[in-house]
Parts: sequence; structure tokens; C-alpha cells
Amino acid sequence: MITRRTFLKKLGALTAAGTGTASYAFVLEPRFMLNTTVKSFTPPGWTPGLKLRAVLLADPHVVEPYMPLSRWQAVIEAANALAPDVVFLLGDYVSGLHPRLATVPVADTARAAARLKAPLGVYSVNGNHDWWGDAHVQKTMQGPPEAQRAFEDAGIAVLANRAVRLVKDGQPFWVTGTDSTVAFHNRGHGFISMADLPRTMNQVTDDAPIIHLAHEPDLFVDVPRRVSLTLSGHTHGGQLRIAGYSPVVPSGYGNRFAYGHVVENGQHLFVSGGLGVSTIPFRFGVPPEINVLELG
Repeated sequence: MITRRTFLKKLGALTAAGTGTASYAFVLEPRFMLNTTVKSFTPPGWTPGLKLRAVLLADPHVVEPYMPLSRWQAVIEAANALAPDVVFLLGDYVSGLHPRLATVPVADTARAAARLKAPLGVYSVNGNHDWWGDAHVQKTMQGPPEAQRAFEDAGIAVLANRAVRLVKDGQPFWVTGTDSTVAFHNRGHGFISMADLPRTMNQVTDDAPIIHLAHEPDLFVDVPRRVSLTLSGHTHGGQLRIAGYSPVVPSGYGNRFAYGHVVENGQHLFVSGGLGVSTIPFRFGVPPEINVLELG
């Protein structure tokens, strides 16, 4: 994973360019801009005639002052106004960012998310910060993390290595979700994954199309061809993106899975640029976004 020192080194040239650019990147874009990006396509293996409008919210990292609860609530109202059939929450509700003015309890973040409205429901996965931000589970190496419990208590299904079968206009499809691939710090020896892709896929009992939720896009290389579409967050589009290139991406594959709609060997991945900030409170060229996918 990227270190704070590496990220700061990469951004040094940009921040030196002037206070105007710095003010935009540290204040205006991350805290006040909110784009709605719409993408329409038909994934492979999709049932003919199945039309699905999915709204994606990724990586809010709710914390004062960078993503206050009031802004998260405004994002939720904006998402509801898009009239989704289904909402997918792609993880990282907790923030590890310091300094901060105040920590927002993840229970408050979850209760706000419970206001999301979609006839087919709201489905979530855990992000790495949801695991890292729970000191007790990091110490005991026993889950689930507090964020998962909070979202479940708020009535939101958390697909931690789980699958659910949904039906739209009489046509079924599956939503599957795996847990974070970097859930635990392994005491100086990398990370320990809580994702169990085989167990998750074994819960699918028919040939209806599958949408898979995986917070970290690196899991895409292991996703079976049976899956029509994988949805991820985690990268924030690199937080710095110029002319389609992000110099620093928290992925073992660099820009390959940094942002947007990726098609490799006929398989489809969509990576949201997300909403919040991590490591440092900076976004440039990749404003916070709500994603709308028109499938079919």
C-alpha cells in the first residue's frame, strides 16, 4: 500500500505551483464539488431485456472537517434523487485521516445511509479502513468490524463474502460481495485478506448474471468469467489525475485499475472515483462523484 511519505513526495511539485492550485486541490474540489457520472453499457452474460439503474457510493471516509456528516447526508439525498433501482455502497466509511476536528461515529454514518431508497435495496461491503479503524478487531484479529455491525444494525445488508439473488421485472440477477483483501496489518509483513471469493461464488445457485462488489479492484484478476460486472472503489482515482493518468494509485496494478470502466479479456470492472479523501485531504482532477450505471 502507498505510504504517506511517497504520496507527499509525488505531490510536492504540484503544491509548489502556487497557492491558487493548492487551495483548489485541498479545499474546493474535495470539499465542495460533487459530480454525477452516468455510464450506460451491457455487461457480458447479461440477460437480454434486463434494465437496471444502479447508483454507486464509494469511500466517503466520514470525518470532520473533510467529509462532515452533513455532507454525507447531502450525498445521500442526491443519490435518492437519481431514482435508483438498487444502491451499492463500496466501503471505507471510516477515516484514518489526521489531523481532524472530530471523529464521526460510524453508527451515525450508517444511520444516515439508512435513508437511501431503492426498490431492490441497498447493499454494502467493508473497505480496508473499516477494518483498520477498529482497534479491537486489529488487536484480536476477529471480526466483524464495528462498521459492518453498524450498517447491519441500520438495516443495510453487508455482503461480507455473501450472495443475494434479486429480481427486476421478473428477471433474476445476483449481487455478490467479498470482504477487504487488506483487512489486517500483518505486523510488518504486509496484509491479511478477509476476502473469500470461492465461498462467495459457491452461494450462486443458477445461471443468472452476477454483479460482484469488491472494495479493492485488485481482486478483479481473480474474479471468474461467470461474473458479468465487478464494482470497486478504494483508489479515489488516485486523488490526483491529469489527462487520464494518476501518478500514485493504491493498487498493485497502478493505473490499470485506477479509475472508470475497465474491460480486459471480455470481463468488465468499474472503479468509482469515490467521495472522500485518504492519506492527505487532497483531490485534483478527480472530483468526488456519485456513479450511475445504466445496465442493459
